[in-house]
Amino acid sequence: MLILEGGQAKAMMKVKEVSELAGVSVRTLHHYDEIGLLSPEHTTEAGYRLYSDRDLETLQQILFFKELDLPLKQIKDILRDPSFDRQEALELHRKMLLVKRSRIDKVLGTLEKTIRQAKGEFEMTNEEKFEGFDFSVNPYEQEARERWGDKAIDESKKKLGSLSQDERKAMEDGMNAIYAKLAALRHGPADSDEAQAAIKEWYDFLNGGNFGVHYSLEAFRGLGQMYVDDERFTRNIDKFGEGLAKFLRDGMAVYADRNA
Repeated sequence: MLILEGGQAKAMMKVKEVSELAGVSVRTLHHYDEIGLLSPEHTTEAGYRLYSDRDLETLQQILFFKELDLPLKQIKDILRDPSFDRQEALELHRKMLLVKRSRIDKVLGTLEKTIRQAKGEFEMTNEEKFEGFDFSVNPYEQEARERWGDKAIDESKKKLGSLSQDERKAMEDGMNAIYAKLAALRHGPADSDEAQAAIKEWYDFLNGGNFGVHYSLEAFRGLGQMYVDDERFTRNIDKFGEGLAKFLRDGMAVYADRNA
């Protein structure tokens, strides 16, 4: 859509077009507007939101920060800070992705060699069979330490390590009870009052001191997405009922939006 501004035609996009372009739901864009995180440059007399190129640039930056698991309120504060350096933020995100890509490239190289060996084209050494695999260190620990500090992570490890067998059993039973409740609701809408009440139980359980680390709303949303993206989580969660991981992801996203 074109609008006139200062005697010149300016291209604008409707909210549905922005949604399809960025892969963000219309509901999320409306929420960003409501909380003052991203308000479109123009709104028509009929109430239709119109986004400029500058708005799209801001949306891109918001999504970059969400990849870093920052809560919406913090993203809003960062973008409004006069000292905010967009170039610096982009370089940080690039650095993180390069580290991730390096590890994936190594695993892909091992996979390609394994395929060649399976075809009889190549003979791998035992060392080559395991290049790129390293499960001795939590790949997210360093990022967590940078975000929350060494003390918080060390306290979390200490907290879990100090639990008695009975305490661990009680924590496991608590998790299972919440998952069973959510599994019974998974065929209904994730944004229903009943579903959201159960999701709140899960949020409160995670932040109840059991793990020693506080989950922000955006971290909670990211955790829900990981339940679907990481097949190991999906398999374990769906043992309570097929489709539960996706239901949790959707419900946790709704909860994060409503309480941001």
